[in-house]
Amino acid sequence: MTTQVQHLIGGECLDGSGDHIIEITNPADNGTIARLNCATEAEVNQAVASAKAAQLQWRETPVSERARLMLRYQHLLKENHDRIATVLAKETGKTFADAKGDVWRGIEVVEQAANIASMMMGETVENVARGIDTYSYIQPLGVCAGITPFNFPAMIPLWMFPMAIACGNGFVLKPSEQDPMTPMLLAELFEQAGAPKGLLNVVHGAKEVVDQILTHPDIKTISFVGSVPVGQYIYKTGTANLKRVQAFAGAKNHMVVMPDADKDTVINQLVGSSVGAAGQRCMAISVAVFVGESKQWIPELQQALAKVRPGLWDDEEAGYGPLINPGAKARVLELIQSGKEEGATCLLDGSEFTVAGHESGNWVGPTLFSDVTPQMRIYNEEIFGPVLCTSNVNTLAEAIELVNNNPFGNGTSIFTNSGAAARKYQHEIEVGQVGINVPIPVPLPFFSFTGWKNSFYGDLHAYGKQAVRFYTETKTVTARWPESGIVEGQNLTIALK
Repeated sequence: MTTQVQHLIGGECLDGSGDHIIEITNPADNGTIARLNCATEAEVNQAVASAKAAQLQWRETPVSERARLMLRYQHLLKENHDRIATVLAKETGKTFADAKGDVWRGIEVVEQAANIASMMMGETVENVARGIDTYSYIQPLGVCAGITPFNFPAMIPLWMFPMAIACGNGFVLKPSEQDPMTPMLLAELFEQAGAPKGLLNVVHGAKEVVDQILTHPDIKTISFVGSVPVGQYIYKTGTANLKRVQAFAGAKNHMVVMPDADKDTVINQLVGSSVGAAGQRCMAISVAVFVGESKQWIPELQQALAKVRPGLWDDEEAGYGPLINPGAKARVLELIQSGKEEGATCLLDGSEFTVAGHESGNWVGPTLFSDVTPQMRIYNEEIFGPVLCTSNVNTLAEAIELVNNNPFGNGTSIFTNSGAAARKYQHEIEVGQVGINVPIPVPLPFFSFTGWKNSFYGDLHAYGKQAVRFYTETKTVTARWPESGIVEGQNLTIALK
């Protein structure tokens, strides 16, 4: 029996009445596992109205009580860790271990949201002028919205609504229509933790639902993670409608390999960071830049990648799972073919890979190119598949120039035993998140996720202190309380006296 994915509106789970029906498929064989009816315009309006009504009460809830809700929520998430990961793995194709990692990174953000009281503190200065004090408050905005991608259906929603709600806002979540069951389970557990009904609403749909969110007058902020074209559209449309927007977009992440690095560490880290999760993560390493003699390690890298075998979510020997849908597979195969035609050397080709008994799945095996140049499509475009490109340069300065000339700036890393080389790289590189002997430098949530250039559109980033600033506004109060009997003279200037 096929599952009907419901919407969460006003604290009630509803099937939805939209005529547009979307099938959710198993990436391992493309069989249908669930269906959903896209939300209608009236249902989206109802979700926003519910969030607005609930927020008016929630904003008056003491900050310590909001923190306790997040403590209860993270406890439930931990108790249901394997349950969430199983749902996630089945609808995304991720291996169970990878799915558990997805859930855990989201739990870490909820733990940070439980620390909301200290992050909501304002500032105070006594006697800014004679007998006058100035102080500020951090206050919520109202209704916030999140539009999340398929590749991290637990972690990325948990980037958004816990921080926004901890700050005192209501929230409307529009998860990816490709794997909506995981976000619905997250929402179910949030209500079990004691969240007021209507505070978190989840609506499903395609572009029509997104457009309504972008233009709805009662939505104050929009947080998005996805592709570059959609990110640009979200940012332009949202800001044109006078909303605060943060749009996290594509990436082309480089790992620079210095000759003094540890060879075995480099190879192991490159394998995991390039083809893990089938390359479907915005912080995947998709370009390895070998400096000087380190290019001699490429044959051993090829041998290590060749040992990685994709498989089903519950196959403990599988390195990663299938791509999310046939369209994603077709695009990756087309880019692999373009690399061959444009002159790159294909050292390992996963185009024909299949899993026995699941030949109709969206499988692509590990793929490795050498002699890749910046003029090639496989270098310029985000492949979002298990494909690693390698380039060779002579010096660290050339590597820095190569990375800085790339239009993306999400993440990068350098592997070296030289502190001087590492410092030069971290100082001169024009990328928001830098790893030193760490391949995927996704920061823990007491910092913020800080992509640059075409990897991010907006001003304030996800989670950490920047998320609090994104989901709140500052109110500054200047006060004088004259003592009884003291008459103030007239002041016809702007100066405080």
